[in-house]
Amino acid sequence: MATRHFLTLLDLSPDELRYLIQRAISIKNGLKTHGPTYTPFANRTLAMIFEKSSTRTRVSFETAMAQFGGHALFLSPRDTQLGRGEPIADTARVLAEMVDAVMIRTFSHEGLEAYAAASKVPVINALTDDYHPCQLLADVMTWTELRGSVKGRTAVWIGDGNNMCHSWINAARQFDFQLRICCPEGYEPRQDILAAAGDRVSILRDPLQAVAEADLVTTDVWASMGQEEEQARREANFAGFQVSETMLDRAKDDVLFLHCLPAHRGEEISTTLLDDPRAVVWQEAGNRLHAQKALIEFLLLGRVEG
Repeated sequence: MATRHFLTLLDLSPDELRYLIQRAISIKNGLKTHGPTYTPFANRTLAMIFEKSSTRTRVSFETAMAQFGGHALFLSPRDTQLGRGEPIADTARVLAEMVDAVMIRTFSHEGLEAYAAASKVPVINALTDDYHPCQLLADVMTWTELRGSVKGRTAVWIGDGNNMCHSWINAARQFDFQLRICCPEGYEPRQDILAAAGDRVSILRDPLQAVAEADLVTTDVWASMGQEEEQARREANFAGFQVSETMLDRAKDDVLFLHCLPAHRGEEISTTLLDDPRAVVWQEAGNRLHAQKALIEFLLLGRVEG
């Protein structure tokens, strides 16, 4: 089987992505019923390269490999020659001789692409400054579990046109739903990513208008990692874009609220929003484990029945 990478949602076909969502749900149900008895990765190793800190990403990937009978190897810049200037391609070629797959959480998406181009084993994007596709697998999985097929539904992104927003745009293309992006002027997503989505995606400025009759509402922190010095300016520019219970009342009665976490209560969300029954962020976070299990399984073994 030719080596496949997962750098954005566009690396898999819509049919393959739909398979992954259903497979993740099946894996989750099997774990609940039988425990971690399915162990297809005996003696397999996943290298995890972290240049950005993480809670959910590290725990979910490491647990996924352990429950599948394999091993995850945590590598920070201090632990590798990357931190001392070894070329990305050289590290990729070395690790490909020793491990079965590589997961990278980093800054530069171009650097990730360079790594994947030199790697003979699957490379997974666990977050770059441009995309966060693994989070979208968990998000669409959660939405599907609770509401069925997302095709033709309407999701609303409120906030910065960041890496999460870019991945939501790609998800609208691949899973065939409508996405409304509501952001202040100057915080739009990248134009090329937006243009490629065509009429599936629209830009709005009024959050109350954006959420009207929506099936799903989601957001992210106003200042992402590396933007902390912009915090005060962003708080001023995003005033009025806080997602609250009152805002969700404008959406459909069965609307769901998602957040990739960590959340800043009192900033991008109201202080009590995560206690609202429409907020399903804990299920969403837990689904990172199951969605990534399905992804690693697919990249190493292909489609699995059952």
